[in-house]
Amino acid sequence: MFKGKNDPIKVIPLGGIGEVGKNLYVVEIGHDIFVLDAGLMFPEDEMLGIDIVIPDFSYLLENKHRIKGIFLTHGHEDAIGALPYILMKLHVPVYATKLTIALAREKVKEVRLKKNILFTEVDADSVLHFDSADIRFFKTTHSIPDSVGICISTPEGNIVYTGDFKFDQEVTGHYRSDIGKMAKIGEEGVLLLLSDSTEAEHPGFTTHESAVAEEITNAFYEAKGRIIVASFASNLIRVQQILDAAHITGRKVAFVGNYLEKIYKIALKLGYLKTQTEDLIIPVQDISKYRDDELAILTTGSQGEPFLVLQKMAKKAHKQINIQKGDTVLLATTPSPGLELFMTKTIDMLYRAGAEVYSSKRKIHVTGHGCQEDLKLMLNLMKPKFFVPIQGEYRSLYAHAKLAHQIGIPKESVMISSNGEVLEYKHGKFSASGRVASGNILIDGIGVGDVGNIVLRDRRLLSQDGILIVVVTLDNKHKKIAAGPEIISRGFVYVRESEKLISDSASLVKEVVEQNTSKDSFDWTSIKQDIRDHLSSFLYEQTKRRPMILPIIMEV
Repeated sequence: MFKGKNDPIKVIPLGGIGEVGKNLYVVEIGHDIFVLDAGLMFPEDEMLGIDIVIPDFSYLLENKHRIKGIFLTHGHEDAIGALPYILMKLHVPVYATKLTIALAREKVKEVRLKKNILFTEVDADSVLHFDSADIRFFKTTHSIPDSVGICISTPEGNIVYTGDFKFDQEVTGHYRSDIGKMAKIGEEGVLLLLSDSTEAEHPGFTTHESAVAEEITNAFYEAKGRIIVASFASNLIRVQQILDAAHITGRKVAFVGNYLEKIYKIALKLGYLKTQTEDLIIPVQDISKYRDDELAILTTGSQGEPFLVLQKMAKKAHKQINIQKGDTVLLATTPSPGLELFMTKTIDMLYRAGAEVYSSKRKIHVTGHGCQEDLKLMLNLMKPKFFVPIQGEYRSLYAHAKLAHQIGIPKESVMISSNGEVLEYKHGKFSASGRVASGNILIDGIGVGDVGNIVLRDRRLLSQDGILIVVVTLDNKHKKIAAGPEIISRGFVYVRESEKLISDSASLVKEVVEQNTSKDSFDWTSIKQDIRDHLSSFLYEQTKRRPMILPIIMEV
């Protein structure tokens, strides 16, 4: 029996609302905090030089003594990618299924986190007891095995978080959904449902994986030369289909990409991937020993994004594999949001290099998320009293909300929230009751959060109009210029073809410096600002460009 019968309930999304990825949801019951997933998002185009984006988790730091654990639904980056960075600052237990823990451990190793992390393995039959709530799990179908949904049982009813899911009646084993358990949870009474909205705009059911397996096998039969397959490293259902197709058609498989090899070894060791013969996988260094029609090459890029690697192959700039005439390329993946144009450019480059490309026109890939009929089925199984669509851009959340209305959930019971908004259950209903800190933490190399909006603004300026560095050496004693001004241009103008502009700029800087040093008192800051102001106006008049101007004043 729960200790706090009338404990207040709050749900706070810190990521995943109005965006694809970066899932992190906080459920508070009384004093206890339960964290659901800890994902990352890949950077948008304007985030120049940024590697990954994670949610702002300062709210968790402020309330670290109340956190009972982090509960993970599956092993994709959008569910576990932020975990290592959160665990740098927090010492809390992590609960997940066997494969998800193995992949999470690998992510923690990558950042060389030295402290011991308490990982606790759970499965679909596990029940975790806490003072304020019990936590149970149910199997879901996704593109990675060992995926689960999470059910938090409270005195007021169940709070259900689906994670990423779809329904596919033909999958078996580690991929099969436990529909019976979902229905049972719904019969018990669901107070609030948090459900994946990624494909909420697409009608019908998600295509069966068996159709994809058949299409991939047909493509393997049709290919006359080498087959190069691009996929996300952690899309294990697709990796298994490629291994199966290679075995059926008598091809050997070589992996290109360190992360892909790591995931393959982990999944094979734990029994989530199977190879029919021991010699099916060959080292990439051995591909020259086989005929082209005996080879299938599986590739992913850094962070699992394969398009950049394919471009390198098409330009013959890859260290191991380059596209040659007669190759068949299977794009068994869909681009992350914002990368559609990048994918189109990649396909064009592959054709120019002489490859035959199979992409979305053939069913060699399907989404791992539920389409409209899948989402309606989940809503009908759970029969929630209140519903919050999550995991998706705003239009997807809106489409999911409409589906909920269509199956009879009242409009006042459906809430499209936002990151940082506190949804509190009071007097028999959920309503917004304030906000907490939320947003993005930008990861650049090993820097966590040291790149902010000002640094991004500077990077944008540098990418647009370049930089002009002005170096002046002053004789402070005699108040005159000892050397310079020397002007260095990068990304602004080609100096050899703009000698007059550079010469005039140097004369202007000299004039500005002399005016400042002729005064009774002067300081470096005011001289630098004057140089920026005058030179910026002059250069804009001459070129209609505004480079970043960086004055450097040295003293002798």
